[in-house]
Amino acid sequence: MDRKEFFSKALLGGSVLFLAPAVFESCSKGSSPAPATPSSSNPQVIDLSSATYSSLQTVGGYAYYGDIILIRTGQSSYVALSKVCTHQGCTVDYSSSAKSIVCPCHGSVFNTSGSVLQGPAATSLKSYSVSVSGTKLTIG
Repeated sequence: MDRKEFFSKALLGGSVLFLAPAVFESCSKGSSPAPATPSSSNPQVIDLSSATYSSLQTVGGYAYYGDIILIRTGQSSYVALSKVCTHQGCTVDYSSSAKSIVCPCHGSVFNTSGSVLQGPAATSLKSYSVSVSGTKLTIG
């Protein structure tokens, strides 16, 4: 085996070893797909009795569902907004004491309707319709 052939095979073998974990991880049974984006023709239903959404048991609590932040704003009222800040794509958080949504990356602030209260974000967060029936929350 000459030098050129050796380096060619070593490079190919190294590439396979480098890519193998990513290929096997994407096929693992443990990973679950992200929830579909809700729409009026494809509503998403969440079971509020699930431990995953236990923070929504109290007013001011919030939880994430895929790319959505769910916030309980009253005894029987919830809002669903995009959790992706419109400035540079960071994940927003909810401040129950200020009743506002804050981007931890650059300080943008949104109200619970998704409107910008403070920049640098210039565009509102996408909002989704929400309805509640018993322990089921439907996002459309």
